[in-house]
Amino acid sequence: MTLKEVSLFLSTCVLAIQVGIASAAGKTYSEDEFLDSFSGKSKKVVSDKLGAPIKKEQSVKPSNADNVTGQYAAVGKKDSKPVKVEMWYYKNIVKYDPKRTYKTTELTFVNDRVMNIAFFNDK
Repeated sequence: MTLKEVSLFLSTCVLAIQVGIASAAGKTYSEDEFLDSFSGKSKKVVSDKLGAPIKKEQSVKPSNADNVTGQYAAVGKKDSKPVKVEMWYYKNIVKYDPKRTYKTTELTFVNDRVMNIAFFNDK
């Protein structure tokens, strides 16, 4: 192969990969489709189907939470395991009518499983 042929082949491969990524990333869902597809799913399933989120956030327990909750903070504290809460954000993937999508979709993971899904137009 000549250098030109190799370059053309690589360009074609890159274009095919970009088109594949764009078509997967460009998929939109109705609200019900999205809820059925992702409720209770693992982070791996979500990232495999939707790709990387545009933003991730970790939930943080306020430093004085135990003082504020008082006696209730000690109930069950010895036996409880730490809970990891993380939010992932995606843009324009859920339709609320045939022509418009929500600006933001938030998936809340509790211990690596989707436990809450929210759709926003004001975030």
